[in-house]
Amino acid sequence: MSPSDLSARAVASFIAATQKARFPTEQEAGGLSAPRATPYTIALSREAGALGTSVARELSKRLNWPVYDHELLEALAKDLGVGTRLLEEADEKPASWLKECVEAFAAVPTVSGTTYFRHLLKALQTLSARGECVIVGRGAALILPPGTTLRVRLLATLEDRIAIVGRERHVSPAEAARYVETTDRARIRFIKDHFHKDPTDPQHYDLVVSTSRFSVVECADLILEALRLVQARHRPSERTERS
Repeated sequence: MSPSDLSARAVASFIAATQKARFPTEQEAGGLSAPRATPYTIALSREAGALGTSVARELSKRLNWPVYDHELLEALAKDLGVGTRLLEEADEKPASWLKECVEAFAAVPTVSGTTYFRHLLKALQTLSARGECVIVGRGAALILPPGTTLRVRLLATLEDRIAIVGRERHVSPAEAARYVETTDRARIRFIKDHFHKDPTDPQHYDLVVSTSRFSVVECADLILEALRLVQARHRPSERTERS
């Protein structure tokens, strides 16, 4: 069976597991009769240089929710028993690149690209079930259940993204342009290889925001307003009133 087939099966299992997720009954919750609010997750997909991490940090500050960007890699590395640097080399890369990196750098010979991907799905499932967090990249916006996830895509003009990458990485415009191009290409290939979706398709998202048009704070404002609206639709009291 090919890695692509294994990824498809893993994704199908992930979707089935998240669809079966439920809230505890009153007895399981200690007899409390008050309905539990739906725990939401914000999943950010982003172009390279579109300030995804900055927007995530602003959301975290305002919601008091944890951010899982590089933090997710650290958790996966600990779970797999390998160094974080290994996963940084393989993070959001195509399946072939991921396999080569894992085989070249892994401290444990049993670690493989498939193992890494399955651990990633497990981590995303755990975070989604817990809710109240912001996840950056790693296919979260394309795989987490739409009913409990605000799926956001962050874009910016190529000129702005090159300038931002140049400032952040202290490189020339030519080097920044190469980084933007290769990073975008690798992320798109990663999603297509493992999730069999096109991350550039706006139909996959609830909200698409330009960080060229809006500041980081304004982007957070828009996302928080969208979160407020979708949460309002799922409040038990409101559903009862409408029925």
